[in-house]
Amino acid sequence: MTELPKKTNKKLGLVIDLDICVGCHACAVSCKEWNTSGHSSPLHDVEPYGDDPTGVWFNRIHTFEVETEVRGSKTVHFPKSCLHCDDAPCVTVCPTGASYKRDEDGIVLVNAETCIGCKLCSWACPYGAREYDETAGVMKKCTLCVDKIYNENLPENERLPACVSSCPTGARSFGDLGDENSEVSKLVNEREGYNLMPEQDCKPLNKYLPPKSNKDLFNNEELKPVSKNNNFEDWINEVENASK
Repeated sequence: MTELPKKTNKKLGLVIDLDICVGCHACAVSCKEWNTSGHSSPLHDVEPYGDDPTGVWFNRIHTFEVETEVRGSKTVHFPKSCLHCDDAPCVTVCPTGASYKRDEDGIVLVNAETCIGCKLCSWACPYGAREYDETAGVMKKCTLCVDKIYNENLPENERLPACVSSCPTGARSFGDLGDENSEVSKLVNEREGYNLMPEQDCKPLNKYLPPKSNKDLFNNEELKPVSKNNNFEDWINEVENASK
């Protein structure tokens, strides 16, 4: 079985803002495009135009309707990929050492050359974040675009995971969550970011920022319905006045 690093000071990960994610799937598509020719290439698809298409996607977006404190419901888009856990069960169950956590930055990766496709890591992962490549017969997963974030041929401001650089709303942030003074750590503290399924005690590096309620948007006052105006400008003015 594979051992976890004893101590990882640098902890690279993502912070995902559920309040502004619009579920556009740009992160999933750009991730697929980059990684199908990168570190874990190729990301195979099986019968993509058939009746039962399947394939390897490191990013998947789930959409839910949730009840709010104010009347009605709210649509929440929930992107999910490997969370690069500090205490990663997918690593410790691997019989060949193919699944491992890097000492230098905490990124969890899979060595396809030593993976035997036993799927133990996918059974151990409580988040369902492992992707089995049926064509290659090996397990694959999010790499945090390790071949992009350390690519010195790119300008420094472009050394970001593909999902982060392609997000049109800025819902995804990337940085060192092991540094309490980093921008991502400050963002987590300010917005009360949380771990997904903390009861699993996996200590995921990726954090989620909770969606705001309707009360938050209107200074903690209940959202008031606007009148049915036919004039769009009047409707905008009424909304602005309600938020003051």
